[in-house]
Amino acid sequence: MTNVFATFNDEHSLLAAARSAREEDLVIVDAYTPYPVHGLEAAMGIRRSRLTYACFLFGAAGLIGGLGFQLWVFMVNWPMNVGGKSLNALPALIPVAFETAILFAALGTVVTFFAVARLFPGKRASLAAEGITDSQFVLAVESDDGERAKEFFEDQGAVKVEMEEIS
Repeated sequence: MTNVFATFNDEHSLLAAARSAREEDLVIVDAYTPYPVHGLEAAMGIRRSRLTYACFLFGAAGLIGGLGFQLWVFMVNWPMNVGGKSLNALPALIPVAFETAILFAALGTVVTFFAVARLFPGKRASLAAEGITDSQFVLAVESDDGERAKEFFEDQGAVKVEMEEIS
């Protein structure tokens, strides 16, 4: 198995090469660009993130937890009748429940993202080459036949094509 890194001059060439690589059934590992390129996810065949569902679930858990905790405190643990107000006056509980939902959604989403991306404190980034995210547009693919992939990218207009054997 071989990793092939094809370097292009601009984002248009990178997008065209990514679309063509998918048509040739090459496995696209990653794309390195100095700035976000519109349409690159679709060209690489990356599906939409499910992180939004996790964010919603964490937010709902925070909202239910915040409301439940306040209701327990005001109705069971420390009931106080202040000015004839009922013990379960929901409008008074909304601000804290909202903030709890936001807190749980934010922290839960960040932790989920780090877990899925396998990021942790002290992890070193492994880039294919120096300066790859500074000024170059690079498409990384995995191929059984590295020479065929190299010829394919040279035909696509790659400025430089590097190969790396995977053990």
